[in-house]
Amino acid sequence: MKIKQINMKSIDEIREEMIETVTCSKSDIFRISEKCRQDYDNMTTELDNIKQMMVKLNDEGDQLEKQVHHARVMLSEVSMNIKKYSEEEVRDAYEKAHQLQMDLSINWQYKKQLLDKRDDLERRLFGLVDTIDRADQLISQISVVMNYLQSDLKQVGEVAKAKQDFGLKIIEAQEEERKRLSREIHDGPAQMLANVIVRSDLIERVYRDRGVEEAFLEIDSFKKMVRSALYEVRRIIYDLRPMALDDLGLVPTLRKYLRTIEEYHNHSKISFENIGLERRLPTKYEVALFRMIQESVQNALKHANACEIKVRLEITNSSISVLIKDNGVGFDITQKKPESFGMIGMRERVDLLDGEITFDSKIGKGTAVLIHVPLIN
Repeated sequence: MKIKQINMKSIDEIREEMIETVTCSKSDIFRISEKCRQDYDNMTTELDNIKQMMVKLNDEGDQLEKQVHHARVMLSEVSMNIKKYSEEEVRDAYEKAHQLQMDLSINWQYKKQLLDKRDDLERRLFGLVDTIDRADQLISQISVVMNYLQSDLKQVGEVAKAKQDFGLKIIEAQEEERKRLSREIHDGPAQMLANVIVRSDLIERVYRDRGVEEAFLEIDSFKKMVRSALYEVRRIIYDLRPMALDDLGLVPTLRKYLRTIEEYHNHSKISFENIGLERRLPTKYEVALFRMIQESVQNALKHANACEIKVRLEITNSSISVLIKDNGVGFDITQKKPESFGMIGMRERVDLLDGEITFDSKIGKGTAVLIHVPLIN
């Protein structure tokens, strides 16, 4: 993208636009954080209700076990002295023992369902806490950016041109990130979490109206939905910025990320091979390379329906090479059509590092993405 020369008035206009954009981003992230907090409160209340029900069920179970024991003793007495009792008394003893045993079995099954539901809620609450913490960190970081943007830029002098290039890139990146984050949380975890309460009520109705087997089928479906929500939340956290990238570096973070993605897409095999040096890189390289590999893998899973993805990384003293190859549906690279935002973003990241990226794909033959970036010491 070419940027024309601008004057100081234009710089002020850009600064104001940046402030407005960052302010909107901060508001959106704040709303996301508040929505997560509301979901957290709702699930905490539901978890408390489950714990109260568990106490009640435990008390009922203790009473039932005593009654079952008494009924068994009575049944043993009737069996040993059957001639002393009438046919109706014998039948009543057997029926009462059988009914109490059935009630106790149902009590156990219901407690197991509640235990599973409690465990799922606790796992989701843990994920929400991570999302809320990350949102709070983002709000703090945006506040720092706002402080810089609102400072006096009138005396920029010789750095006006540098501010121009830097400012426009921040506007584009910030706006795109805001839209993507808002859209993904709204369409993904937010929708799934909204369905949690509805599905919980549905399971209770199915259990009452259709019996235990139908209820278990509904619970299996419910678990799949919760797992999907948990995966989406974790993926969004990785999209924001994987914490392991700062602590461990690119190679260990990629191993962990690709292993996690493979676990949640059990229909796809994702392999990772590092054939070069395993060392820390400057932050700009690690972040950019991780994002490009992440984008390629997500494209292969979501759009190419790939069942096998290979990621190969080679770090030398002078350059970095990455190959991401899948066996998905592919696409016709000769067909002229607007590039996806993902591909545009990858090209821009490579350009910022003075690197090169190529896409090799054929319909039905999969796709290969090759990235080469020189290391400047």
